[in-house]
Amino acid sequence: MASRDTFFRSSGMSLIQIFIANEIGREIVGALGEVGQLQFRDLNPDTNAFQRAFTRNIRFLDNVERQLRYFYSQVEHASIPIRPSSDFGDTSAAPLASEIDELAEKSENLEQRIVSLNDSCEALKKQEIDLIQWRWVLRDASGFFDQAHHSAEDIRQSFDNDEAPLLRDMEQRAFHTADGDSQGQRRFTGLGVGFVTGVIPRECLGILERTLWRTLRGNLYMKHSEFREIISDPIRKVQTHKNVFLIFAHGKNVLAKIRKISESLGASLYGVDEDNELREDQIQEVNKRLDEVSSVLCNTERRLISELSQVAQSLTNWMVIVKKEKAVYDILNKFSYDHCEARKVLIAEAWCPTDTLARIKSTLQDVDDRVQISMPTVLNEVQTNRTPPTYVRTNKFTEAFQTIVNAYRIPKYSEINPGFYMVVTFPFLFAVMFGDFGHGALVTMVSAAMIFWEQKLQRTKLDELSYMAFYGRYIMLMMGLFSMYTGLIYNDIFSRPLTIFSSQWQWPEDIEAGKINEASLKDGHRYPMTYALCLQYVNGRHFKSKVDIWGNFFPAMLFYQSIFGYLVITVIYKWSVDWNSRGESPPSLLNMLIFMFLSPGTVQEQLYPYQGTVQVLLLVIAAVQVPVMLLLKPLYLRWEHNRACDLGYRSLSELSDAPALEDDRDIDDGPGRARDGMVGEGDTMVIIGQDDSGYHNQEGFDFFDIMIHQVIHTIEFCLNCISHTASYLRLWALSLAHQQLSVVLWNMTLRAAFAKDGHTIRVIMIVINFYLWFTLSVCILCIMEGTSAMLHSMRLHWIEAMSKHFAGEGTPFLPFSFSTVLAGDPVD
Repeated sequence: MASRDTFFRSSGMSLIQIFIANEIGREIVGALGEVGQLQFRDLNPDTNAFQRAFTRNIRFLDNVERQLRYFYSQVEHASIPIRPSSDFGDTSAAPLASEIDELAEKSENLEQRIVSLNDSCEALKKQEIDLIQWRWVLRDASGFFDQAHHSAEDIRQSFDNDEAPLLRDMEQRAFHTADGDSQGQRRFTGLGVGFVTGVIPRECLGILERTLWRTLRGNLYMKHSEFREIISDPIRKVQTHKNVFLIFAHGKNVLAKIRKISESLGASLYGVDEDNELREDQIQEVNKRLDEVSSVLCNTERRLISELSQVAQSLTNWMVIVKKEKAVYDILNKFSYDHCEARKVLIAEAWCPTDTLARIKSTLQDVDDRVQISMPTVLNEVQTNRTPPTYVRTNKFTEAFQTIVNAYRIPKYSEINPGFYMVVTFPFLFAVMFGDFGHGALVTMVSAAMIFWEQKLQRTKLDELSYMAFYGRYIMLMMGLFSMYTGLIYNDIFSRPLTIFSSQWQWPEDIEAGKINEASLKDGHRYPMTYALCLQYVNGRHFKSKVDIWGNFFPAMLFYQSIFGYLVITVIYKWSVDWNSRGESPPSLLNMLIFMFLSPGTVQEQLYPYQGTVQVLLLVIAAVQVPVMLLLKPLYLRWEHNRACDLGYRSLSELSDAPALEDDRDIDDGPGRARDGMVGEGDTMVIIGQDDSGYHNQEGFDFFDIMIHQVIHTIEFCLNCISHTASYLRLWALSLAHQQLSVVLWNMTLRAAFAKDGHTIRVIMIVINFYLWFTLSVCILCIMEGTSAMLHSMRLHWIEAMSKHFAGEGTPFLPFSFSTVLAGDPVD
């Protein structure tokens, strides 16, 4: 039997209980996070997240994490490169308590400084924008006032009839002489007409005009011009186009209404003097203030960039520290707390691989020696009836294969791992469908390149599709190598024959080289399920379940071999007979199998003597196995249960319902008191029937449920023997389709180019068609056809093979590890 710590089976697991002094709980969990081999159980399942012991610490770290996210957003907005986590060396080490305190204080001070600098920058940018807009208003107002002065004769006096319009009839205006401008300007100041000037977003200008026209019934005079600079809003971080406007109107109330409407539409209003000399003084004052604000803003931004550049050098490392510290307190919240005044210890329970117990004990001892505490940390191995989680050790080669298995189901604890044989069978079945030496060579080269530069690619941020290909680079390598092998067997390289060694088969008539594949594939690759079925026996031996061996494996094997094993033997026999020398045509094995069920004992085309008798005998053997599979296991389990009850035994579920031991006395010589339902036995603890939210799967005996399950299993197996065997015909179908597509692509591109007349045209067409042929070969035959063959190979393993022996009722082993924490939520 294979070792438990190989890829063949999951590793042996142990349930341990750890008693930790409250003062060093954080240090212990941090050290175990570096080891990364413990899956902690939640001992407080009925306590919500807000009532747990270390919630306050997590909230404190949430605030620090919020500050770091704020720093990250500011650094990213400033386009400052962030130092990657790979520059900080080993990120799996546990952070020190002093590092956390120092980081919290530093991040608080940095946040205050950066927020203050950002506020200052925003305020200065708003002042700068206001001054720029005011300057444009002052400049454009000169032209507005000149136009208004030309129309001063048309503006009514404030003491005129209130029903009169703001402007007199334009047709009654008198002709102004050359000195009319100065006379109009002198009269404009005394007309009692006010004005409003400002800047408004261009998309709101039309709304402002319509609103004022309807509100004031046309009693206004408005001019506007486009603002020639694009304004950047420092708050909304958007760029807008704006217009300068000037509005004349009568009365204070009307002007107040104009200001209110303008501001409601996002306009910025500015004070402008009517006098030209005063406007020039205002422009000079605005330019002076604008220079001062720009200088201060430049210095503030330079200081902000300097602060953010320093933050960017350590930001990734800070985020790693906070994530690891939060993970530590999340684990501490799963611990039980002994409130006894004399002890005050934390109690933890965890699953771990059995062969790592020595390392875990050594780690705990190292922490005790470092902190020099009087109460040592105690580790007890617990004996339990719970089903452990499944932990299959993998490396970078086998990891992707195991991921395919886990995507279907998690293997049951200590059952045979399908990933063990999938390392070979998965690429082989792929190659049967994809068999072409040239296409396999392309896949091999791509995968080999990803393996050669894997260290560099691991540090590169890849898109989703590229990452999937990189993650399965070793699967691609195996698929490429196997495809090259089957390509040699098929005599195919980019659909062209590559005759390295001649065939020993003598064909009765001439057959094209491309047809050899079609003829040879029709009778092959149909029956690999026998191997998967044999693994059911290996599992039964391992779990010492004789009823599964005699009630499931042997009947299933006899049923399957009586029909399809017989078919395999007839195929081999048919191939070994020289039918031409006999002067007979070979019989159809498909018709033989059909009439074997429809007309037992009747043989239309005899393959060998006594064929009818043998087939009837095989049918009887297969039919007898159905009631054996259906009844043997349920009846045996019922007999075993009744015998145990007669002897006075109780099931584990009945023990689970029994109350915990009444003797809950304190253990004076130990660091803590045993939890309810646990009894100390030397160096071990025995848990009596405690619920484990999925791990405790022992239930009471129910004959009806077992019978229903066995009926379903028997029906599925009998039907699947036919459907699954027929499903393997996809190997032939996809292989033939791949070969035919290769032939069509060759004929339509390069072969057509070689057939061109004239050397010049032929060379040009060969170059053009080669690029076309190579591109289509990669896109269609390698990527699309390769993906299709891979999915079909995956289905043949999940459904056809693994269903013969694979229970898949396990739970994954999810150890607490800093490496896993950072990989699940990367900081880069």
